[in-house]
Amino acid sequence: MSTRSLFAPKVDIPRGASLALGTGSVGILIGIWCLLTYGGFTPPDFLAAPDRVLAAGIKRIGDLSLFRHIGSSLTVILSGFLLASIPAVPLGILMGSFRAVQAAIEPITGFMRYIPVSALIPLLILWIGIGIEQKIMVIFLGTFFQQLILISDVSARVSKDLIDCAYTLGASRRQVVQRILFPACMPGVLDNLRVTMGWAWTYLVVAELVAADSGLGYMILNAMRGLFTDVILLGVFTIGVLGLITDFLFKLLRQRLLSWSADL
Repeated sequence: MSTRSLFAPKVDIPRGASLALGTGSVGILIGIWCLLTYGGFTPPDFLAAPDRVLAAGIKRIGDLSLFRHIGSSLTVILSGFLLASIPAVPLGILMGSFRAVQAAIEPITGFMRYIPVSALIPLLILWIGIGIEQKIMVIFLGTFFQQLILISDVSARVSKDLIDCAYTLGASRRQVVQRILFPACMPGVLDNLRVTMGWAWTYLVVAELVAADSGLGYMILNAMRGLFTDVILLGVFTIGVLGLITDFLFKLLRQRLLSWSADL
């Protein structure tokens, strides 16, 4: 494949070229990291070298503390994300297709999605305490209203011709919602759930900011107090890897459940 066609817009490239470009970009970043740390351009307290991060990871895998932090964070992330997604999917689809639902929900959604979740933490502590419920609520508030907007946009883009065609063939309103609207929305819904799962991971450190005693966010904040940059980077890389795994699982789920979708 020529270089000209390799960088042509909206043209597929061979899998080998895709892997080579991805591996190359990661290799360049690691190379810059090694140059900065082993070359003496940055002090260890500013940026830990790769071998120190690796040693910190081996130590915490050996005493199982890294797995305890991962388990605690996964509990918070998955609980908050599921609690947000279960009502957001049907509400978002109805909000995008029924003007009455849109008129009732959109003002609240539009207001809440601009409020920083971190600004609500003092109220959450006052209302529900400092336990795991407060952390789950941070993830819920950080994703629920964004999901509503994104999913309602997907629903609004469903062609009205499909709905009119179903009515012409004798379908009832319930059948139109169940057999036309919801299936037509599902590819976009899964894509947006995948995007908002990434946002849920970004709220993890905020969720574990107050009174946490475990979790990856707690591990990073605790290491920040002692300037242990190796542990901070270990926490950051662990979150990144877990995020990639959840991203892959969403793509796999979409391929398995929605194989009929044309834009896979």
